Amino acid sequence: MSPKNMLRNRATLTHKVRYAVQHPERIAPYLKRTARDGWLRLKHPDHVAYYRAVMASDTSRNPEAAVGSRSHDRWLALGEMQFSYLKEHGIAPEHRMLDIGCGNLRAGWRFIQYLDTGNYYGIDISPDILVAAKRTLTRYELQDKLPHLTITQDLTFDFLPDRHFDIVHAHSVFSHSPAHVINQALAHVGRILAPGGYFDFTFDRTEGTEHHVLREDFYYRTETLLAMARKHGLEARFMEDWESRPHGQSKIRVSNPE
Repeated sequence: MSPKNMLRNRATLTHKVRYAVQHPERIAPYLKRTARDGWLRLKHPDHVAYYRAVMASDTSRNPEAAVGSRSHDRWLALGEMQFSYLKEHGIAPEHRMLDIGCGNLRAGWRFIQYLDTGNYYGIDISPDILVAAKRTLTRYELQDKLPHLTITQDLTFDFLPDRHFDIVHAHSVFSHSPAHVINQALAHVGRILAPGGYFDFTFDRTEGTEHHVLREDFYYRTETLLAMARKHGLEARFMEDWESRPHGQSKIRVSNPE
């Protein structure tokens, strides 16, 4: 991402007008999204309930688009990108993985296929996308790998055991989360990490003013999230080697101190 883009505040009127002039074909979809946002804000003041409703709406049209993939080829490519990155970082079949916001298993089916039976645990706030996840599981004939697919209301992980997961993973989750949701995850993830385990998460990065567009897209400074993790006693570092991948988000890794 260019330095100019890193300073952009997409919530300002100036940016919106400039963007509309440059992309007139996107005006109508944005207005529809804004109208939906206004209605769902009134109906669901709680963010989890709000975003669950967003996912229900998006999934009803196209589950792959609902998780941020413009086409099936892009859905496959983004899943492969996540999988290959963790392969480069040493994920092994015997590792136990928690996939936060597993969606319709864009990357999850690859991890399920690779990991030992029962070692994949996917959670999501959306029952609609989890139904789509089960269809993906069936399509790739992975029933014998016995993955866990569970709906959740929050990110306290209170139903999961201590020191259990070697890898916790959240791709394109915090990019749709207000700060208090991220803080909740960071406050509790240390408990469920196995010795030597780590938690990788992506986020939409800005080096300018932190902001959000509607309640769907949130932009954070790297230092904000690093400090939030360290406040909870976690070690945290920005993953430079992720930056070369054609995704548009950045990645942070946190772990318990040795």
